[in-house]
Amino acid sequence: MGRFAVTIGVGHPYRGVLAEVEAVVDTGATHSMIPASLLEALGVQAYTDRMVGFANGTVETRPLGVARIAYGGEEWPCPVFFGPEDQYLLGATALEALGLVVDPTGERLVPVIYVARPF
Repeated sequence: MGRFAVTIGVGHPYRGVLAEVEAVVDTGATHSMIPASLLEALGVQAYTDRMVGFANGTVETRPLGVARIAYGGEEWPCPVFFGPEDQYLLGATALEALGLVVDPTGERLVPVIYVARPF
């Protein structure tokens, strides 16, 4: 699957405005990553530090917090890493929270169709 970007909203987990940013959809990333400077400006707090592995093989410890992420009329609090200035990634936990999957042919995000099955 090729890499593609989408416009998302990012903000404080429970209040305030959303900043519109362009983020690369990265289904290989567990959590999203947004520049620390933007998260701090939006009032997002880091709650812990976690190790993050990057595609180039490096591993770093990064702050992890919760930010509100919006796309396609949905918005949910999602875990986010406080990243470097050039890292805008939309990860798997945000996609799941927002009820989205990747259409690899169309390089776009589409809503999940949930199937309910009786026991």
